Amino acid sequence: MGEIAIRAEELRKTFLLGERVQYKTLRETLSGLARLPFGRGPEPETVTALSGVSFEVKAGEVVGIIGRNGAGKSTLLKILSRITDPTSGRAEIHGRVGSLLEVGTGFHPELSGRENIFLNGAILGMKRAEILRKFDEIVAFAEVERFVDTAVKHYSSGMYLRLAFAVAAHLEPEILLVDEVLAVGDASFQRKCLNKMQDVGKAGRTVLFVSHNMPAVTRLCPRTILLDAGTVHTDGPSHKVVSAYLRSGVGSVAAREWPDPARAPGDAVARLCAMRVRPDGGEVKEAADIRKPVDIEMEYEVLREGCVLVPNYHFFNEEGAYIFVSIDVDPAWHRRPKPPGRYVSTARLPGNFLGEGSVIVGAALSTLDPVDVHFFERDAVAFQVVDSAEGGSARGDYAGPVPGSVRPLLQWKTRVLP
Repeated sequence: MGEIAIRAEELRKTFLLGERVQYKTLRETLSGLARLPFGRGPEPETVTALSGVSFEVKAGEVVGIIGRNGAGKSTLLKILSRITDPTSGRAEIHGRVGSLLEVGTGFHPELSGRENIFLNGAILGMKRAEILRKFDEIVAFAEVERFVDTAVKHYSSGMYLRLAFAVAAHLEPEILLVDEVLAVGDASFQRKCLNKMQDVGKAGRTVLFVSHNMPAVTRLCPRTILLDAGTVHTDGPSHKVVSAYLRSGVGSVAAREWPDPARAPGDAVARLCAMRVRPDGGEVKEAADIRKPVDIEMEYEVLREGCVLVPNYHFFNEEGAYIFVSIDVDPAWHRRPKPPGRYVSTARLPGNFLGEGSVIVGAALSTLDPVDVHFFERDAVAFQVVDSAEGGSARGDYAGPVPGSVRPLLQWKTRVLP
């Protein structure tokens, strides 16, 4: 396999609304030619699923594909899997492809699990000896040992999914295309899928992973492509792309400056100069390891003498809901006025405190007696909290989605009752 595993060049796909495929006999087709109407009817309405999508994926890369419903993600994978043809443009695939696009895609309902494993292997170009070598591992992974000789039409959706993923991942494709595999199944199966896809990536094979599960994308994929309205909106490091996607146009980043005093948030008492997010107290970054602390830094200028100024931060999740507010309680400046000049106030968020996802920080500076807000920049900066697959966080061995804006690592103890 060459260095490039997948190359898409100006892929476009247009569908006719209400289009139906009608199969005719040869006689009906030929006779139909003579009955073509002289007048043309109304032009059929079309919808564009992809509009000039171009990108390259190198061999061994693990790449996430994200976007809203209707952005063109599934259509793109179907073109790369050769299930459908593009209206224009071209896609190059260098290597054997294994696809899991929908539950049980490619399975024959009348055949048993055993027969479908061999059928799918043959479609992938595997020799019988190769399939036999992997057979027991596939069945064990899918947890269908008791039903391997039962027709798959009698399988539950969960069994269908487990076997479909096991076949796609274990028959050693050089390129694995996966669409929403984590949308169905219990937590233990989701973790097995994630671990297996990580193994596939570490083995030097290429993975294209479509998902709405943003934490899974950031943990699994170093690079992510964001599709929007059938085009490539953003292509880059996963934490940046996911963070931008979750903020949905808020426009905040991990660092902002207001160099022009006339445009900076503030009043005659003080003005905001800059905001920065420093994961683990280091360089400014948009991604923060859930297990490590994060410093939020506010730089501001005091313009008037004699004011007791209190910095405060307002933390929101990507849906705009308040997580919490933090008020400066530094004893060094408690009830003390800050003389005119530049200041930097830093608040440290502890590790294993926030949940996964996008966190937006609002910056404010107030006096409390009487209460007066000198500036409040609601969407000052934002960062992405990323959980780790290495352990050491509050998720433990659980691989599924964990709701909530905070996820503290609590101390647990269990004692045996006599």
